Amino acid sequence: MKNNSLVTIICLCYNHEKFVVESLFSALNQDYSAIEIIIVDDFSTDNSRDVIKNFLVDYPQIQFIENEINLGSTKSFNKALKLAKGDFIIDLACDDVLLPNCVSLQIKAFQKNTFKNLGIVYGNAELITENGNHDSYYFPVDSNKKTIEKRKTRDIYLSVISGGNSICSVSSMVKKSVFDDLNGYDENLAYEDLDLWIRASRKYEFDFIDEILIKKRISDNSLGTHFFIKNDSRSRKINYSTYLIIKKAISLNQTKEEHKAILKRIHFEMILVFKTSNFKLLFRYIVLEIKQRIKIFLSFE
Repeated sequence: MKNNSLVTIICLCYNHEKFVVESLFSALNQDYSAIEIIIVDDFSTDNSRDVIKNFLVDYPQIQFIENEINLGSTKSFNKALKLAKGDFIIDLACDDVLLPNCVSLQIKAFQKNTFKNLGIVYGNAELITENGNHDSYYFPVDSNKKTIEKRKTRDIYLSVISGGNSICSVSSMVKKSVFDDLNGYDENLAYEDLDLWIRASRKYEFDFIDEILIKKRISDNSLGTHFFIKNDSRSRKINYSTYLIIKKAISLNQTKEEHKAILKRIHFEMILVFKTSNFKLLFRYIVLEIKQRIKIFLSFE
């Protein structure tokens, strides 16, 4: 792999006026120079657009896409992906902050790796508050800021479909060829990462960098907080997307072990939708589990 591979950082903004400049500067101020930046504003209702336009006066090399309606993260990302010229892609939310050596560490991981079909590398993330104060780490660390629990690498499909903290999506770099092969994000979904990791891990290998690569901001508007809110329309869309993702994963499974592993994820999601009082979706999961158990019995017993 060439040493100056171009990296495209796709910055997605929706109502991030307080954070977008810091986020863009973190992309600009990398210790790796071959970087292309594309920013998409997904029809923000705050002052994000004006903040971005004022910023871009000094940085005209940054491509700016202004959505005329709110499209959501998957469609917005795919619009930028079509323009991306990089060999590698980073998906950066405009309230998160890349550490200065993020890109160089990711590129180095690709260069030095011996895996035959490496498609994605990822690392750890520091979770910060809206004010930028330290909260915790995505993967717990020791006194040297190294992960306490060893991460699974290479073939991680089984780990991803069974659930848990398999991937830190915000700290990942993906080969552009992987996105091209998978046709980008699934635009029918309310969020993107789990579906991408499942589809990618079925075909490609993953590696882990034991370093803090990014600061991920936790806020009331963050996607992660909406998985757990009762009687919330966004929560219902997100959790229904997870249901669709699990159904897609079942169609990708090839072994008895994989079919059993997806049951763990189904059980986790059943508990979640029960806690959010989404009983219609809970019923769907019950039916899905019954079908899955019948499939396992008939196919492998």
